Parts: sequence; C-alpha cells; structure tokens
Amino acid sequence: MSAIKPQPDAALAARLDPIVQSALDEERVVGAVVLVARKGQLAYAKAAGQADREAGRAMTLDTIFRASSLTKPIVTAAVLSLMEDGIISLDAPVTRYLPTFKPQWQGETPSITLRQLLTHTAGLSYGFMQPSDGPYLKLRVSDGMDQPGLAFPEQLSRVAEAGLFFPPGAAWLYSVGMDVLGAAVETATGKMLPQVVSERVTAKLGLSDTGFSVGDRGRLAAPYADGPPPVRMGDTHVVPFAELSGLRFAPDRIFDQSSFPSGGAGMAMSAPDFLKFLEAIRTGGGPLVSPATAREMMTNQTGDKAIVTSGPGWGFGYGGAVMLDPAAAASALPVGAWMWGGVYGHSWFVDPKGQTSFVLMTNTSTEGMSGRLSQELIAAAATA
Repeated sequence: MSAIKPQPDAALAARLDPIVQSALDEERVVGAVVLVARKGQLAYAKAAGQADREAGRAMTLDTIFRASSLTKPIVTAAVLSLMEDGIISLDAPVTRYLPTFKPQWQGETPSITLRQLLTHTAGLSYGFMQPSDGPYLKLRVSDGMDQPGLAFPEQLSRVAEAGLFFPPGAAWLYSVGMDVLGAAVETATGKMLPQVVSERVTAKLGLSDTGFSVGDRGRLAAPYADGPPPVRMGDTHVVPFAELSGLRFAPDRIFDQSSFPSGGAGMAMSAPDFLKFLEAIRTGGGPLVSPATAREMMTNQTGDKAIVTSGPGWGFGYGGAVMLDPAAAASALPVGAWMWGGVYGHSWFVDPKGQTSFVLMTNTSTEGMSGRLSQELIAAAATA
C-alpha cells in the first residue's frame, strides 16, 4: 500500500495546533504525533514536543511508540484473515486450540468461543480493571505490558485459575481475551503470533516500523506517566486508573523476546504506520481482509451490552468501540465511528461515512488516551 499523499487543510490545522500547543505548554504531555487523513489524503500531520525529554530528542513523525492497545485492531485483522481462510472458526471453543484453558464460573467450566475472546464477552478481565485485592492481582496475571519474561503457558494458567467474572456471552468486560486469542492463533497456525501478524498484516501494508520488537531503538519514544510535569517511567511503574489497582508498566518488556507476545498490548509502531492500517480497513480491508469483514470490524458486534469503559451510547465491533448514539455518549463523533485508545498515551478513530481517520500517539500515559488532549483533538477533528 502506497504512502498517503499530503493535502494540508489549513482550517483543520488552525483548530488542532492550539490544542497540541496547550498540552505542551501546560506540561500535560512530553511529546505527540497527530495525523488526520481525509478522503484518502493526509490533511494534517504534526510532530510536537520531545520524544525523549532527558536526552533532548525532538518528536518526529516517524517516532516509534510502545503501542499498548493499538495492538488490538492489528491482531484482530490477522485473526479475521485466518477466519476468512478457514484456518480458524470464530465460533469454535477455545479448547479446540488450547485444550487446558478451562476457567470456571461457579464451579462449572462453560465453553468460551474465539468470537467471545475477540469481543471481550468471554467473562475474562484485566488486572487494572480490578481493585488491588482482585484475583488477577493475587495470581499475578499480566496485562500484557508488565512482567518481562512471562511466557504463554504460565500466563494462561494464571488466567484460568482466576476464573470467570460472568458466564461467557452474558456481558462485556475489557480483558486479556486478545492474549488468550493470540495463544490460540499460535496453536492453530503452528507459528508464533508475531510471524502471523507480519505475514497477514504488517508485511502486506509495508508497515516496517510495526511489530512485537523494536528494530531502531534510536527512534523509540521514552515513556512517561501523567504529571504535571510528566514523570519518566522506571523499570516498573504504576499509573493510577479509575480508583482501581492502577496500570502496571514495564517499558523494557518490548526488548525481552522471552515474554509472551501480547495480542492485546505487546506491539510497537509509528503513527504513520497505524494510520496506513486504519485507512486500509476504512477503504475496504484490502489487502488484509474482504470488504465485508472490514465493515464488520467497524460494526457493533455486542448488541445492547454496556461497554463499561466507554459509557452509554457505545457498542463494540472487532478491535474497537462503535458509536451508536452520540447524544447518549455526549460525543462529537458521529454514528458509526469506530475508535479506541492505548494506555501508553494514544487514541484513534475512523469515521467511515466522513471518510476520516485520526491518530494521536503520545509518550504520556494516560493524557494521550483519555485526557483533555485526546478529547479536544477528537472533537475538533470529528466536527470539521
């Protein structure tokens, strides 16, 4: 897929530039990259602030970031490609691929499907979604961004031992389901997840800066936690989140190839690479998945289940939430917008009807995901 051609929109820049500058001036982020594509052309591209404050390294458009949950839609596309080729079935039980993965609900072992893992309706959870004495914290279940060196067998064992939070299919809860799904993909294909994602997504699109490892560490952004001023993360760092147990980071996990490849949070990428991926899905999925499957990714798959991390007005597709009712959500995004974020400090949306894709990648958790910078930029880009 060729690079997106620039077609600068001066009016859009006049709206977005002050928002970015305010976040820098108020020390809410260290640095950011913002990209907006309209009708297949690059309407806005901004690199601002610093990629590494202590080293004095400026942010550039090709800076590489630890991607956290921006991993999810890319791995989702790989999974759906396998489904289209008949290698996996979304309605198959996970035990077809992982025979020993049998978390219980009230003393019984219900069947969990791959589709439920993909849509976060399997009954699993995340440690950061629980209080500090929650079962995932007690059993040291990884959220996919911590505990370098933890391999798939031990992670799956811990998740299974923790049990289910509700019967599969009964509700929606953000979870490690994408990690379990990644392990199932490895069994189904006989290949490591990074190889599957490379063959089915990143290599096809020419995303040379996207993967489960970092080739050019000199372009990797340093990680920071919210301030002001932002605090540089150490070997391990906990960021407060919603009065729960907090987000647990081990930034050097991306360098430890003995860690399980987290299908939910384990990749690194640049903003231009991720925009190219979003545009591929928006314009019909080629060469990754069929147009029908690309539309399904951006279509609600969870009925009227409450998407608890997003609030009212949202459903969930494959790889991201789907706007159902902007008034209920108090959002500037239109009906049908597909969006999500990442706890290292990122957010994105696709507006299929408006032919718009938006990417914000920062090196500051969580301002770039859900803080003022993210909220104000999305509102300004969505209403243009």
